[in-house]
Amino acid sequence: MNEMRRKLTTIFSADVQDYTRLMGADEEGTLAMLKWSRDAMSRLIGAHGGRVINTWGDGLIAEFPSVVEAVRAAIDVQNELVGMNSARPAEGRMLYRIGINLGDVIAEGDDIYGDGVNIAARLQASAPAGGIVISNTVYDQVRNKVAVGFDFLGPLTVKNVSEAVPSYAVRIGDDVSTAPAPPARPLPAAAAPEPSQPFGPRVRKIGGVFAVIAIALIAINLVSWQGIFWAVWPLLGLAFVSAMAWVRKQSRFDQRIAGLVVIGIGIVMINLLAWHGVFWAIWPLLGLAVTVGLRWAMRG
Repeated sequence: MNEMRRKLTTIFSADVQDYTRLMGADEEGTLAMLKWSRDAMSRLIGAHGGRVINTWGDGLIAEFPSVVEAVRAAIDVQNELVGMNSARPAEGRMLYRIGINLGDVIAEGDDIYGDGVNIAARLQASAPAGGIVISNTVYDQVRNKVAVGFDFLGPLTVKNVSEAVPSYAVRIGDDVSTAPAPPARPLPAAAAPEPSQPFGPRVRKIGGVFAVIAIALIAINLVSWQGIFWAVWPLLGLAFVSAMAWVRKQSRFDQRIAGLVVIGIGIVMINLLAWHGVFWAIWPLLGLAVTVGLRWAMRG
């Protein structure tokens, strides 16, 4: 008898959109496409260190020890299926929906059970044809490690789970289906973060405050002018703080690398504003460049 144990894992759930309709229109052709796509999916899952746990009808469940590799596998799967569908008419395309969740599950033999699996299946059901939807636990792990964008979809209700699960759509390109996406339900302003917006309300508010302070400093400097434009130093400090605040709100690139770049620009500005004929900034810039290179090489 297999012993039951708990573990934390990444659950990958996929199924075919409109599978019943496809079978009704072309049973043999649909089965052939299903076999081909499932073989391709299994190959890509294995290549990213995952394993297929179960298949049924048009559905598939897999698990990954790495959250990042699970998302990369899902992206590779959808990109490969785009090639498979490109030569087919719109009504005959086999489009998968994929949901990914990082959660605690009960493992028994080769199978897994529990809320973690149910959440992945619910995320998959909410995904558009050809799309990927992930939970907030996955998003927190991959947002700076996978070169794609994310769109916040809001809280997702899951049966038998007490709290709604915040979900994100992975932005991997244009929608490959011809059906229009269902209209998004409006979210309360306080409920929706802004992971993919370059300038959210909070950053704009901070920028506005800094702009007022900067104007006040310049005015004070000019009114009390004694031949020195001392306001440039607090202005440089304000610009640095503003830039770092903007970096912290981004999810489209590595925030640590971007922060180091901002620091490098600040060092160059200090060197130029206090110029005495020596470009000493080259040495800290060299150290920052090495740090950025190491960070880039070791990411993911």
